[in-house]
Amino acid sequence: MQNIRNIAIIAHVDHGKTTLVDKIIHASKLFADHQHFDDLILDNNDLERERGITIVSKNVSVRYKDVKINIIDTPGHADFGGEVERVLKMADGVLLLVDAFEGAMPQTRFVLGKAIQLGLKPIVVVNKVDKENCRPDEVHEQVFDLMFNLDASEDQLDFVTLYGSSKNGWMSTDWQQPTDNITPLLDAIIDVIPAAPFREGTPQMQITSLDYSSFVGRIAIGRVHRGTLKEGMPISLCKADGSIKKGKIGEIQIFEGLGRKSVAEVSAGEICAVTGIEGFDIGDTIADAENPEPLARISIDEPTMNMLFTINNSPFFGKEGKFVTSRHLRDRLFKETEKNLALRVQETDREDTFLVFGRGILHLSVLIETMRREGYELQVGQPQVIFKEIDGVRCEPIEHMVVDVPEETAGKVIELVTQRKGELTIMEPKGDLQHLEFNIPARGLIGLRNNVLTATAGEAIMNHRFSRYEPFKGNIPGRNNGSIISMETGAGTAYSIDKLQDRGFFFVDPGVEVYMGQVIGEHSRQNDITVNIQKGKKLTNMRASGSDNNVKIAPAKNFSLEEAMEYIQKDELLEVTPKSIRMRKIYLDENERNRMSRAD
Repeated sequence: MQNIRNIAIIAHVDHGKTTLVDKIIHASKLFADHQHFDDLILDNNDLERERGITIVSKNVSVRYKDVKINIIDTPGHADFGGEVERVLKMADGVLLLVDAFEGAMPQTRFVLGKAIQLGLKPIVVVNKVDKENCRPDEVHEQVFDLMFNLDASEDQLDFVTLYGSSKNGWMSTDWQQPTDNITPLLDAIIDVIPAAPFREGTPQMQITSLDYSSFVGRIAIGRVHRGTLKEGMPISLCKADGSIKKGKIGEIQIFEGLGRKSVAEVSAGEICAVTGIEGFDIGDTIADAENPEPLARISIDEPTMNMLFTINNSPFFGKEGKFVTSRHLRDRLFKETEKNLALRVQETDREDTFLVFGRGILHLSVLIETMRREGYELQVGQPQVIFKEIDGVRCEPIEHMVVDVPEETAGKVIELVTQRKGELTIMEPKGDLQHLEFNIPARGLIGLRNNVLTATAGEAIMNHRFSRYEPFKGNIPGRNNGSIISMETGAGTAYSIDKLQDRGFFFVDPGVEVYMGQVIGEHSRQNDITVNIQKGKKLTNMRASGSDNNVKIAPAKNFSLEEAMEYIQKDELLEVTPKSIRMRKIYLDENERNRMSRAD
């Protein structure tokens, strides 16, 4: 029997998971001496590298002392919790990574809670002990308290702790005695994490992930729970609705290093990829052809936010994208639900409009960003939180938010959050920062990040996770200022924008093409204002002394996709194309807008 350890690496965003996997890969000599790989080997799509976060979980295996270690790299952000929930089912233990200065953060609690519920054995790694102001012993105590609060068992509370620096490639049982390698960690994995058990009986494998190949089609990935799967054997596929489909296994591959290797058969405890099976979904069970027994489905937390997705119908539609029709949009959204378990898509009474439900703004924005990079044009509405009726009371999602901020601006942050119905629960010093914890309605988070970063000159570090549903907290004030809207279609002129600078600030530079009804700036007052920025200066043959100085225009304010999603109002849409992000009014014509506002 092959000796296997299946371990998932869990942590908060940016605590060093993917860097640690890099070091494990290098330490196990997966690469030949002449091969060179950059950092963040597993963050292999452009979006993950740009944002510095893991979005999709990945598998890799290393060999150490004749033991095969299957490592599952998981996302740290609660918005991608659907990824974490399904891949933890493949593991027998978890490596919990915690920053030696920041300690356990909201997302740490989220993913650790899931692991403890599944009864997985933890190893704690206090990472980045080479940082200034680090407090490894305090953090160790904090992790113990956190596990205790999450109802960990006695066995789970008796965890092994290692200290070190993933970046510098060392681990040790004592943070004051650095080593020169990470073998103490690999030894701990072999000693502490239980070997994957071999269960006798008819075959069972739950599909927890999927891949796609243009040669063989969709590939099912999961851990063999019981028995043995063999190449070419007939199987039954147990579906969510209780139906059973017959099928036949094509090829079986196991994870070897960064790639996969074909094998004739695979036994219980191993993680593998299976080809040749049609029509499966994540959560389905591959079972015996004669006596199929399904495994319990993967439970996924419900979405807390939704957005309206529709085709791009602005005057500039089709200029920058390849996929612009409602059929393209529909097919792409439903294809995403096959692998993105936390996402739901609902059709509306209009063929070109869909309601998309997700975990949060980051979850939805990653989908939108991926689609625009693939060549899609679409429009999205303002994010809306999902209300629930619980015991006859209207309830809304509450988020637990943590803000670390310089002491002198902590008061401004508290004021901004309490205006949005947030409650301050903890305030304590942490190094030279103030550590603030709040419970705040998810509605209050929309647009809050921008205001907090402005108030703290960009120095605040904000994190939040879904906590629970509570009774509706009342109205929350939205954006105070109105929009500046373009009256005409065409390129803006420096002359016009200069003359209008006292009305607010602009989102477009001179020479940029805009259309009638596009939101091109923020008004300095509460009402919307329509302006003409295409007007040029009247030319004469008279030259006035001193009045022809160069105009001085403040640079346009640029929004990231998430910032723009949070910024738009209820009567506005966000137009997203492969090259541009534009805000616009739902009704482009001013008379139509006025008529609709009177109707409201």
